Amino acid sequence: MDGTGELLRVQTAGLEKAFDVRCLAIPRDDLSSWEVLTERVVQLIQTEIDKTPKARPVYLCGESFGACLALRVATHSPHLFTQILLINTASAFQRRYWMAWGGQVIRYFPHFLYQMSSSLLLACLANLERIAPGDRQSLLKATQSVPQATSVWRLSLLSGFNLDDLDLKRLTQPILIVASGSDRLLPSVEEAQNLVRRLPQARVVILPDSGHACLLEADVNLYQIMQQQNFLAPEFVES
Repeated sequence: MDGTGELLRVQTAGLEKAFDVRCLAIPRDDLSSWEVLTERVVQLIQTEIDKTPKARPVYLCGESFGACLALRVATHSPHLFTQILLINTASAFQRRYWMAWGGQVIRYFPHFLYQMSSSLLLACLANLERIAPGDRQSLLKATQSVPQATSVWRLSLLSGFNLDDLDLKRLTQPILIVASGSDRLLPSVEEAQNLVRRLPQARVVILPDSGHACLLEADVNLYQIMQQQNFLAPEFVES
């Protein structure tokens, strides 16, 4: 939800073995609606596809808040994507009533208290023992980089996100849902099971010891997970 896209760098080296990676960044002061964000992302992806002289598989990947945006983008323009990855999808946000309440309360925090709350949130956001010290600092920096008004707005977007508003049956391509079994922030395994019932070609991988920010963990390699799940298009498979 920080919108920087910078934290994906932990996974980039592995993914670049097979993929030409593009990472979405949302400006810190962007208070766009879901509809506007969706339209902009679709346009950006279409622009990147148009730059390629020949057709190639296109994978759409989203984590947490980004997974909600990915679902909206994919149902808006399903023809653009060959396969989809959803990681600890934040569509379960509404079932965490304390988070929805907290999203309203933090608008009244003085700045120092808002910054402090970002630090305290790390214990819920990540299994810190599984993340290298430098990456912990990067996570804290990314969390604290989001202005208070932007945090309040993006939490309100999650509060209003509803899977029933999306035509999920349009998504007939293979979908891999990754869920952390030790997620203290959201009921990610439960939500993954909910999604797999709704999406025609979805399957679930559970990371039993991982926290919500699983892609920062030293032992989690997204490219290897995709290999193990036979989720790579033939041209992406190493011989």
